[in-house]
Amino acid sequence: MTTRIVLAGVFAAACAAQAQAADMTLAVKWCGSQTPEFTVANVPKETTQFDLQMMDLQVQTYRHGGGKVAYKGGKTIPCGSIPFSGYEGPSPPFPQVHDYQWTAKAMDASGRVLATATATRKFPER
Repeated sequence: MTTRIVLAGVFAAACAAQAQAADMTLAVKWCGSQTPEFTVANVPKETTQFDLQMMDLQVQTYRHGGGKVAYKGGKTIPCGSIPFSGYEGPSPPFPQVHDYQWTAKAMDASGRVLATATATRKFPER
């Protein structure tokens, strides 16, 4: 009987953690020549960093990259937070407009992914 109760408790905790992770959201705002501003919500409390990566949905073979940024709470990751060494901004050929998808992985201090969210934004915006 005790084993069932313990297993039920573990299962309930796992389901609660999964539900929390599934609720994380991401929004992106372009910032001129800097890396974008990100707005996050429902971030797991154990999050210490984000891995933010961008993909051009029209040219998925071109790697735009991204980077890891420290997270100390709050809803905003400011413009310019991603190091440029691993990131190349949006650059569709004129006069095309492309859809860029950002993926944010919330990670704990050990690097374990706690939650993932995506957001898509057009560039250039007209």
